[in-house]
Amino acid sequence: MSDRRRPSIYNIAAHGGFADALAQGLIDRFAKDAFGLARGLVILPNNRAQRALQEAFVRLSENGLLLPQMAVIGDLDLDESIGVALDSGELALDIPPAVDPMDRLLTLAQLIQKEIRLRDDAILAKDALRLAREFARTMDQLNVEEITLADLKKTEPESLDLSSHWQDSYRFFLIIAEKWQQQLEQWQRVDQAVRRNALFDHIATCWKVSPPDHFVVAAGITTSAPAIARFLKTIAFMPLGLVVLPDLDLIMPDHEWDLLGPFQPDPQTGFADRAQETHPQYHIKLLLDRMSIARGEVMRWPRTGESGAAAKRSRALSHAFAIPKLTVRWQTLESSERSLAGVQTVEASSSAEEAQIIALLARQALEDPNQRVAIVTPDRSLATRVSAHLKRWDIQVDDTAGQPLAKLPEGVFFLNLLAAVASDFPPAEFLALLKHPLVQIGEERLIWLDHVRKLDLLLRGPRPAPGLAGIDALLKAENYRTKKLRDAVAPWWQSVRRMFAPIEKLLIGPLDWAHLLDQLRQLAETLTGGAIWAGPAGRELADLLAKLQVRTEMGPIRFGADELAGYFEALMTEISVRPPYGGHPRIALYGLLEARLQQSELVICCGLNEGSWPQAITPDPWLAPMIRKSLGLPAQERQIGLSAHDLVGAMGAKRVILSRARRDDSGPAIASRFLLRLKGMCGDNLKEHPEARSWLSLIDQRQVEPVAYPRPAPTPSAEQRNIPISVTQVDRLIADPYAFYANKIMGFVSLDRIDADPSAAWRGTIIHDILEQWAKQDNYAQGALRERALVFLNDPGLHPLMRSLWAPRLLEGLDWIAATVAENQKGGRQPLASEIYGKAEVAGVELSGIADRIDRMPDGRLAIVDYKTGGAPSNRAVIEGYNLQLGLLAAIAEIGGFKDIEGETAAFEYWSLAKKGGTDSFGHVRSPSQGRGDNVITADAMVDHAVARFNEAADDYLKGSEPMIAKLHPEYARYADYDQLMRLEEWYGRAPAEAPDHE
Repeated sequence: MSDRRRPSIYNIAAHGGFADALAQGLIDRFAKDAFGLARGLVILPNNRAQRALQEAFVRLSENGLLLPQMAVIGDLDLDESIGVALDSGELALDIPPAVDPMDRLLTLAQLIQKEIRLRDDAILAKDALRLAREFARTMDQLNVEEITLADLKKTEPESLDLSSHWQDSYRFFLIIAEKWQQQLEQWQRVDQAVRRNALFDHIATCWKVSPPDHFVVAAGITTSAPAIARFLKTIAFMPLGLVVLPDLDLIMPDHEWDLLGPFQPDPQTGFADRAQETHPQYHIKLLLDRMSIARGEVMRWPRTGESGAAAKRSRALSHAFAIPKLTVRWQTLESSERSLAGVQTVEASSSAEEAQIIALLARQALEDPNQRVAIVTPDRSLATRVSAHLKRWDIQVDDTAGQPLAKLPEGVFFLNLLAAVASDFPPAEFLALLKHPLVQIGEERLIWLDHVRKLDLLLRGPRPAPGLAGIDALLKAENYRTKKLRDAVAPWWQSVRRMFAPIEKLLIGPLDWAHLLDQLRQLAETLTGGAIWAGPAGRELADLLAKLQVRTEMGPIRFGADELAGYFEALMTEISVRPPYGGHPRIALYGLLEARLQQSELVICCGLNEGSWPQAITPDPWLAPMIRKSLGLPAQERQIGLSAHDLVGAMGAKRVILSRARRDDSGPAIASRFLLRLKGMCGDNLKEHPEARSWLSLIDQRQVEPVAYPRPAPTPSAEQRNIPISVTQVDRLIADPYAFYANKIMGFVSLDRIDADPSAAWRGTIIHDILEQWAKQDNYAQGALRERALVFLNDPGLHPLMRSLWAPRLLEGLDWIAATVAENQKGGRQPLASEIYGKAEVAGVELSGIADRIDRMPDGRLAIVDYKTGGAPSNRAVIEGYNLQLGLLAAIAEIGGFKDIEGETAAFEYWSLAKKGGTDSFGHVRSPSQGRGDNVITADAMVDHAVARFNEAADDYLKGSEPMIAKLHPEYARYADYDQLMRLEEWYGRAPAEAPDHE
């Protein structure tokens, strides 16, 4: 130890431009000869700071420099190890190696699962991982603060008046901690934080005894851990040692400095005042206290960088972040004391708009070749948006904080794969996997996608039976409507099925974790042709699987297939994929940790909302706040102070823009407390950027006022109108001519949703098929109808849930039909035909239709029957001419349009399988010719009424030139298939507008 009493400790203020100021100061002091710098060692907080200092040396060197050796102390939050210069050679020989992070995470998760099982309880594998990660974080904090397990055991939760929940959590933590220590002893390993502490103490001890004969500079380090404090103290008192702090507030009066804490307990009461841990200077004060160095001993660094702001901004920021009870002085501050010249604000209406504005601001700044731009935000979603907008101008800016692997294409593909195979290949998840951009990359992809789209059409509607067998059954189903699609897909499907069959078989019964990981890797390789492993994200995914495969004994216990996707998502979300260098040289996109010690001429701090900057406080699930306080652990709120310090550091640039959005993706947002402090102190002196919002109109906003969209009313040509029409389409033509136009003339057909609930149309198609087979093959035998229904319900292609929900209603309704037909036959009424097609020319138009059933009444006349799975149309709809199906079918029959059927129609009936009002039984007959009062149309008038109404419609729309107006009679236009096409929400219910002619 040197005999010098004054430590060599310096400070570079926020406005000083840390990297440039440090580099210039080291050049002035040590670069007296060509090897002066090269003989020294500079210790920095992390790799990003090391790169910033290297770039600063390059900028400041005129004829080239031999740079000093650089080492980093590492950052647990950035998952960086201690630099090789500090963790090598004789210094590290006697210190046990650190446990591998993956070994620790998986083993802790196993210990938690086993302990919970001993309590006759269960926990999902993904939740065990989450608790293991939180346990590891709490253990790191204990180790960093040098709190041993013995110290933890001395805590008496009962004396702290904790709830039973916190007491149980504390005891559970002790159990897992003890087992973890036993495991470490067995491995002869230590936690990484323990190794770091031992390493720093070892180095400090060696340097006290024998100081290096070259200069050693510790710069930019603000970690307040006791071991780091002792290490920095040793350097500060060495003959050739220097400590350089970033952003220490030397302006704050001493009495205010003392109010930050920490405070000693009162000797009488035992209570201590609460420290101001949310203050941006608290952690630096704690570091100086642990180094036994007073703030007055810290000297100003002799050089400043050229990219920093004026010194008066640091004074204003010191006032702005004063502790709450001192903010009253804002009212008496001079204008110069609260000046934030060079700082502007931007307030966007939404996160999307904020990202656009930030991209425009960065684009403008880059026009100046001497400008460097730093975009700083803790919001990774916002960072992704900004990066995407900058690509408009071919500006590649990479998010140095990285993106979670689970959010990148490779991660999304793997999670889709897990969701598909682990859930018995549900249609939505399976199709998402097959359509993923990484699947079948190359010349064969177009052919692959063509088959996938055909499979997509087959899988639309209700979900088939689970597994690959369900899709097999769907392809073998006897359905003439899909025969062409099935024949086209079947050969391709067999090759796809062979890819997935091994892993489907593996997921039946208890899981073999090692074999499962191997099969997942092989399947991903097969589907993507190896493309899944390319690029930074692919390499991270491959590395994750490799780590798991060599640690199969550490895998989850009692693991179900349905937990696969959640387990891997929990692992992949915590893996940040940082892009390789190679983006635009003058722009960078940082997270808060990465932005520390960086410098640029323009800094844009965005996402300044509560929950983002500062981020929401995540409570410790293991140790109660009172236990943490009694142990001396940092309060969770200290993260707010660190976020404030990050903002102060970023605001040291010449030009600063602070931005926020009034709404984020989850709803209205609250402005950051930091931004509110700045506005509260500065008032109108804090100016908004004058042009940023107006720039949006130059790229995305309309230059003219939007024009109201009129009600669509296309007028197709006479040739287009000259088409045949079915009786079921007549009602649509009358109630909603536009829908008829879109469907029949334009040929637009709506598709069922994937994995949709059984629709009325789907149920109707199934019931009609069953009734048709019963009539044509079983000749209306009463018991045969139920048997045919059971054959359908037992079809392996039908999903079990649908079978259980629909079977009782279906069987009861069909039993009613069979019984009613049998009873009618006894009375002399005989069925003539079922599902019979007929056509005739009416009003000069070919009119066709399929009659569900036509009966011969005892008097020789006909009865037209229409089956309904739901309720029958109202009599009012028939009378007003918006449900003409029965009357028009009767007209075709009377003209002779149905083969071998002639005669006058006497009965018009809807046979509904729904419950009749006031009863619990399914099935009833309803006829528009039966009822009371004016709400009835006689059987003799039904045909004439229907034909007359059809003649009017045909004359107007099929033979005439009337525009086909959208939702002409909305009360009877029940279907919404074409609402989006007609842009219904833009005009419906508003003031009428003149309908345009659309040719």
